[in-house]
Amino acid sequence: MEPLATVNSKHGIPLRLTHERWSHIVESHDYMAGHLDLVVETLSDPDYVVAGVRGESLALKRYDRTAIGPKHVVVVYREGDGFIVTAFMTSKADKLVKRGLQWRKS
Repeated sequence: MEPLATVNSKHGIPLRLTHERWSHIVESHDYMAGHLDLVVETLSDPDYVVAGVRGESLALKRYDRTAIGPKHVVVVYREGDGFIVTAFMTSKADKLVKRGLQWRKS
C-alpha cells in the first residue's frame, strides 16, 4: 500500500507516513485529526530536530494557531527505517530540546 505521505528529513532521508501510523496518531491524539499538513510541514521545515530516547529523532515546529491553541507540533521518526512513528502537539518543547539538539533552523 502506498504511504499517505513521504517527506525528506533534514538529512535527506525519505520518511514514510503509513495509513496505519496516521490512524495510530489520530486515535491516540484526536486533536491531530485534520492536521496531516502540519505533520508534513514540521518534517520538511522544522525549527529544531532533537534526539529521542530510543534512537529516534523528533522534529519540532511552533505554530501560533492550532486546533488547541499555540503549540509545537512534534513528529517522531526513525531515519534508519525511513519511518514516522508518531506525532503530537505540546506546549513543553523546552523539555524535549533538553534531550539534545541535533539540528536548529538558522
